[in-house]
Amino acid sequence: MSDRLYRFLFENADVRGELVQLDDVFREVIRRADYPPVVSRLVGEAMAAAALLTATLKFRGRLVLQIQANGPLTMLVVQVNSDGTLRALARYNAEVPDAPLNQQASGGALAITVDPEDGTERYQGIVDLAPGSLAAALEKYFRDSEQLDTRVWLSAVEGRAGGMLLQRMPGDATEDVDAWERAGHLAETLTVRELLNLDVSEILRRLFHEEDIRLFDPMPLRFRCRCSRESVGAMVASLGEAEVRDIVAEHGLVEVHCDFCNEAYRFDPVDVEQLLTDPTGPCPSTTQH
Repeated sequence: MSDRLYRFLFENADVRGELVQLDDVFREVIRRADYPPVVSRLVGEAMAAAALLTATLKFRGRLVLQIQANGPLTMLVVQVNSDGTLRALARYNAEVPDAPLNQQASGGALAITVDPEDGTERYQGIVDLAPGSLAAALEKYFRDSEQLDTRVWLSAVEGRAGGMLLQRMPGDATEDVDAWERAGHLAETLTVRELLNLDVSEILRRLFHEEDIRLFDPMPLRFRCRCSRESVGAMVASLGEAEVRDIVAEHGLVEVHCDFCNEAYRFDPVDVEQLLTDPTGPCPSTTQH
């Protein structure tokens, strides 16, 4: 089933894995932004990657995958909440070539941030982009920041995105000492078509039919942006009375677009007066005065 994240284990071996397939979630993100095909593919791969990462971390809160670079791609951000909601954005200042990631986002770095909702300290790991793909960058992240052997496969084509992650679990070695190498070799035969179109149980049978695999119940994923008229109104009020009045005088209203979902929030002069008079009160409605 699409828009699901699956976890699986190799029984009696020190290998675990995740599989994710995104359809509606990915299409909803790119529907709201006019990304060129190369950028859309990067966004899809990053969404699949961020979803996979949530299965490797035990937390309630938010995980953020971010690439910050000098260009042509300058920023790529995916936020995934522990309730299975995602949102994503990309920024670029020139045509992004169909090239290795470290050329698309030259001088860039990959950051993974875990922000627990219980108020405990945030965790962030940062690595330079590895030559090649986002999958290679993630493998470098786990190797350098987490000291975990990890393999990652990512793809995004024509409104579909997917990914698979294999990881060698820490701890004492099991009796099946060849399991990790064997799993990696078998997974290398996975094709893009299979990753994006086959049912997850069929993928696992196709790759690991001689292995004893335990497949857990899936986690549903969906698009949801955290922006709201209330939060945007509070941001507008925080700019200060002088700046907000200057914007209204020049443009006739204050208009803010969410970078993630491209939703437009408009505040006319009457709305602005209400915001400035009582910033902590109810946000003005969307009615134009």
